[in-house]
Amino acid sequence: MTSKELLRWGIDELNSAGIDEAESDARILLEHFANIDRQKLILDGDCEVADDKEHAFLEAIAKRLKHIPVQYITGVQNFMGIEFAVNEDTLIPRFDTEVLVEEVLKVIKDGDRIMDMCTGSGCILLSILKYSNECDGTGVDISEGALRVATANAANLNIDAKFVKSNLFESVKKEEYDIIVSNPPYIKSDVIASLMPEVREHEPMLALDGDADGLSFYRKIVDKAHEYLRDGGMLLFEIGYDEGDDVSQMMKTEGYADVRVIKDLAGLDRVVSGTYLLKR
Repeated sequence: MTSKELLRWGIDELNSAGIDEAESDARILLEHFANIDRQKLILDGDCEVADDKEHAFLEAIAKRLKHIPVQYITGVQNFMGIEFAVNEDTLIPRFDTEVLVEEVLKVIKDGDRIMDMCTGSGCILLSILKYSNECDGTGVDISEGALRVATANAANLNIDAKFVKSNLFESVKKEEYDIIVSNPPYIKSDVIASLMPEVREHEPMLALDGDADGLSFYRKIVDKAHEYLRDGGMLLFEIGYDEGDDVSQMMKTEGYADVRVIKDLAGLDRVVSGTYLLKR
C-alpha cells in the first residue's frame, strides 16, 4: 500500500475501536515504523511503503487497538525538547511535568547537587542536568526496570548522573543536596479503576498509586527530605490538581519557608516548592 492508504487504514481501524486521537496516533506510528517524515507524508503520500515497514506499521496498529499507549509502542517520548526512551516500567513523561523542571531551572545554580526521588525514566533529572551547568544529579527509584531505562537514557544523552535503587530514602547515602525534586505516585487508590485503560492497564502501578488519599508519598518524602537538604535547600513536588493545600501545609509544618503553589498552563495547581531553613 501507499503511505496515504496505510494512514487512512490506520485511522479507520483506530476510530472503529473508539481510540481517542486516532488520526494523530496513526500518523505517529506510520512516521515511526515506516520511517516517513511529516513532510514526505504530506507531499508524497502516493509512494509505496516497503513490505517490512508496512508489516511493522500493521503490528503497531494492532498493539494500539489493545490500548497500549503510542509511546510504549514506539519506545520514545519527547519531554523538554529531548527524546527519552520509555517502556512499561516507567511512566510516560507528560507535558504538565515540564512545569516542575522549569521551576527548578529558575532557581538552580551552577554546581548544585540535585536528587530526583521516584525518578522513573529519569526525564526530570536528566532535563535539569542538560539545561544547567556542572550540576551533580542522583536519581532514586524502587523499580529496577525504571532504573535500567533511566541509566540508558543518561548514556544515550551523554549526561553523567547516578542512579540508586531505594525505597524512597531508605538506601540513599546521607549527603547534602541543594535541591530535591519529586513527581511521586499521587493518584488516590479508589480512582485507579476509573483511569483510561492506557494508563490503568499499562503504566506502572508503583508510579501511580498514592494510597487512599493520594498523599502517602508526600508525607514520607517531606518527613525525611530535610535530612538530605543543606540549609536553604529546596524541595519541589509535582502534585495532583487538588493537592496543593495539603502538600503546602505538610511542608510548612516541617519548617519549609516561602512555600508556593505554581499552576500549569491550564490554570491547575501543578507544583509545590519550599525552602528548608530549620536543619535538625
